[in-house]
Amino acid sequence: MHNHRIAGSFAGSLTGSLTLWLRRALFALALALTACGGGGSGGSSSTASSSGGTTGSSPQSSPTQSGVSNAVTVTVAQGVEGAWNIPTVSVTVCAPGTSNCQTIDNVQVDTGSFGLRLLSSALSSSVAAALPTSSAGSGATLAECASFADGYMWGSVHTADVKLGGETASAIPIQVVGDLSSSTVPAACQRLGSDETTQEDVGANGILGIGVAPNDCGPTCTPAADGYYACPNGANCTGITVTATQEVANPVANFAADNNGVSLQLPAVASTGAPSATGTLLFGIGTETNNAMSATQRFETSDSGDLTATFNGAVVPYAFLDSGSNGLFFADSAIPQCTNLGGGWYCPTSTDTLGATLTGVDGSTGSISFDVANAQTLYNTGNLALNDLGGSICSSGQSCYAQDFDLGLPFFYGRTVYYGYDQRAAGGQAPYVAF
Repeated sequence: MHNHRIAGSFAGSLTGSLTLWLRRALFALALALTACGGGGSGGSSSTASSSGGTTGSSPQSSPTQSGVSNAVTVTVAQGVEGAWNIPTVSVTVCAPGTSNCQTIDNVQVDTGSFGLRLLSSALSSSVAAALPTSSAGSGATLAECASFADGYMWGSVHTADVKLGGETASAIPIQVVGDLSSSTVPAACQRLGSDETTQEDVGANGILGIGVAPNDCGPTCTPAADGYYACPNGANCTGITVTATQEVANPVANFAADNNGVSLQLPAVASTGAPSATGTLLFGIGTETNNAMSATQRFETSDSGDLTATFNGAVVPYAFLDSGSNGLFFADSAIPQCTNLGGGWYCPTSTDTLGATLTGVDGSTGSISFDVANAQTLYNTGNLALNDLGGSICSSGQSCYAQDFDLGLPFFYGRTVYYGYDQRAAGGQAPYVAF
């Protein structure tokens, strides 16, 4: 899924939501086969001019690292719905300061959103009851309508200790999705699409948003952002303004150490894909011996992780590297779409190798290339880890988000992709992505 700070997301192909900047990237297709499109150590970015490899090539990518505190294993496999290209990790949540904990598997790794969102159905009754509910004042529950390209997540905000590998984010706000009655969903939220509260809806047990931002709405989140609500007795919800400390928080940005960014490493796969893939999510950039920056291209981004792209001779204003999008999503009327899969997947007669130029907000530029294969052929392989799966931003019966250029999970295979966190509020680095 993809949803970002006043920039967009993509339903059925990708971006367009102008509400929260929370940019959820899931865009899973599960077996319904509907294409959905849903960045420390450095200071200022330097110009990047080296060429990126094709998605099917094999740039340097470290193998899975075990036995280290700042790493967790990422798996692209069957998961909960058998969807293409859904990277997942295990996340442990605890009642703050206690040993009342639960480890939840199959939580999607989403570098295009910010904050942990767990399905209420994935939580045990004992842990769910022990997570303090955030207050909106005057006895009201704080709830959130988290807007994404393909719908929204409605649920209350709770406080939890979040553990990943050997790192802990203590007492941070998370969202529990689906713990409030559907009758409480505000009308403004309902207009965003479908309420995604089940494994089938999400393709996972939750979303771990670890993109470049420290929280999911910004320094001050107002009702105009369609984000946070005060719900007296869990009902009659009214939009309210919240501060950054009340917003659902990026867990990694709240670690005691290794909190300046992340890198996601996935192995290269064949052009026909692989049944599964196993990689590593590393916390911190340049903070440990195992997480030194090795990227050749680095781009400063907007506060929600956006670059611009030049593709087919036109400037596309919102380009982003989004592990939560299960395909490469962009507009290209010259590539035929599949007739049987639905949702705008591309089905070229032979694999297309395409190129684009990325430009950071600091003016840094770099070239990339990527492959798009026939999605019907890929579907017939039965493989779930695919590096050349693409779909249209503009598909029949769905909104067109032609201002977006979504480098989803296929772009990540065979690469190490870095996300440097926005630390400007404390006088630190600007957000960036690198690979």
